[in-house]
Amino acid sequence: MNKDLCITTLVEDTALDGGLLAEHGLSFLIEYGDKRILFDTGQSDILVKNAKTLGINLAEANAIVLSHGHYDHTGGLPAVLEIAPKAKIYLHPAATEPKFSRKVLGVKSIGMSHLAKKAVQRRHVIWTATPAQIFPGMSVTGQVPRINNFEDVGGAFFVDENYQKPDELLDDQTLFIESAKGLVVVLGCAHSGVVNALDYISNLTSRNKIYAVIGGMHLLNASRIRIANTIEAFKRYEIQKIVPLHCTGRKAMGDLKNAFGDKCVFLSAGGQIILTEINVLYVK
Repeated sequence: MNKDLCITTLVEDTALDGGLLAEHGLSFLIEYGDKRILFDTGQSDILVKNAKTLGINLAEANAIVLSHGHYDHTGGLPAVLEIAPKAKIYLHPAATEPKFSRKVLGVKSIGMSHLAKKAVQRRHVIWTATPAQIFPGMSVTGQVPRINNFEDVGGAFFVDENYQKPDELLDDQTLFIESAKGLVVVLGCAHSGVVNALDYISNLTSRNKIYAVIGGMHLLNASRIRIANTIEAFKRYEIQKIVPLHCTGRKAMGDLKNAFGDKCVFLSAGGQIILTEINVLYVK
């Protein structure tokens, strides 16, 4: 039987009032039946502070899934692991490798911090180069095949500080969940391309409909063609709830809102989406 699902935004680039903090990053607490899963950890200990403000006990986390190895999705890991002793970690092997972004003022390291890497080494890790089940009804894609010709990783990313070797971000992975309403897809940054991710999940599940997509879509610098193709893919999968966050970009968010109206909503840190068999509730 499909379980009720509650996704709480712990870290996002914006935050609700009431003492909640914002930073460039993303983190969700996913409550799925009696399981608690942390998806990404933002870039600092803000997720711990926001969780406390929201009355959320991170010690109850059963698993931590990292979408990829960038600092704004892994930086809070050391702080979380001090609180959540029983949580297993799921990440792609390439997530711990060096990562750089070309910036005007010189070398910019954007990979996992030394502390985050040490924290990973001390814990039970499930390496997810290939699809893996987290719990019955919830799985992670592992490495996503790059099939279409209009999506790229979304920026000038490299594995060396001399910018000679492009980072294909093979560690990018996506969570997918069987909810009471249907299939729910949770994205970190979708560096593989959100359409590539949806197509792969459709292939893995033999499903041609997806109920909801939530998370960062890395359309900040996307061309009009890419955004238009993304919108067409969302229509093809008959997506009913679209929640673009973090790195999606204002322009793409506006285009999605214009295309889907009330089906598209925006959440800040502290916001929730709750799916039960009879209700869909947003708290924002």
